[in-house]
Amino acid sequence: MRFIKFLIALLLLPLAFFASLEMARILLEVLGHFKAGIGFWLGVVCYGATHYSVYNFSRPYVFMHEATHALAAFVCGSRIKDISVGRDSGYVKMTKSNTFIVLAPYFVPGYVLLTAFCYLVGDLFTDLTPYRPVFLFLIGFFTAFHFVQTFKTLFEADQPDLKLAGGKVFSVTVITLANLAVLAVVLKSLFPGAVSLRPAGGRVITDTLAAWRILVNYIIRVITKQ
Repeated sequence: MRFIKFLIALLLLPLAFFASLEMARILLEVLGHFKAGIGFWLGVVCYGATHYSVYNFSRPYVFMHEATHALAAFVCGSRIKDISVGRDSGYVKMTKSNTFIVLAPYFVPGYVLLTAFCYLVGDLFTDLTPYRPVFLFLIGFFTAFHFVQTFKTLFEADQPDLKLAGGKVFSVTVITLANLAVLAVVLKSLFPGAVSLRPAGGRVITDTLAAWRILVNYIIRVITKQ
């Protein structure tokens, strides 16, 4: 099964590559609307400055990491037997697991979703428009929190989650694609006029198919010459 997932990861690599290029293009376009989302960018910068100079938020990350494992397990019908949250590590014991449960914390930005939920619910009872810059700041702060902590967790420690999910190559590829999708949705929600997901997705698919067409034709030529 792990070998099959490794092959799947190889098939997905061109998709991840072109999706990353397209995300870079989207970010450049969003930067052109800096004034409209200044609260968001201030949140991003504030988190980065705080993380690398004052406090690395390890315990809040561990808490949300394990909580996301538990929530994903609940959604998949698994029963939670025990949960532990420490300063630098934690665990969730459950009756069954799968790839989604294992990898969910690496691409589900829990605090971002919680902030957005609070804004949407609160807006049902009172007009929160005057406080939109504050929520933009929090969204930016927690978006940076998610990506910095995810990168740190994946590459600064030997994560057993990646082995459980099917190996590091498969896990990192899936996590990359999922996070690109999450970031695209966040940016589309915050900057609807600057981000066009449909044409962006079309370019990613077209470029990916073209890359695979070139690779397959090359393999066929190599085989037929032998």
